[in-house]
Amino acid sequence: MNDTLLEFPCDFPLKVVGRQTDAFRQAAGEIVERHAASTPEASERPSRDGRYIALSFSIRATSQQQLDDIYRELSACELVLFVL
Repeated sequence: MNDTLLEFPCDFPLKVVGRQTDAFRQAAGEIVERHAASTPEASERPSRDGRYIALSFSIRATSQQQLDDIYRELSACELVLFVL
């Protein structure tokens, strides 16, 4: 039985939110890169007050397991506030 509505491979957007620091940018980028087949570029959107930033990645997802691994590692990172 298929536990996902996605058909793989597919382009998949990830949004990662954290404090606006270089350490956060680097950690999030390294985690996504470790699991993605290619190095995705991130677009950035700062919060209104400039304390937080949302990084948006678009990756080529190859399986539900790959997505689960990315979400799990990002969620475990102390610099990441949340992942969408």
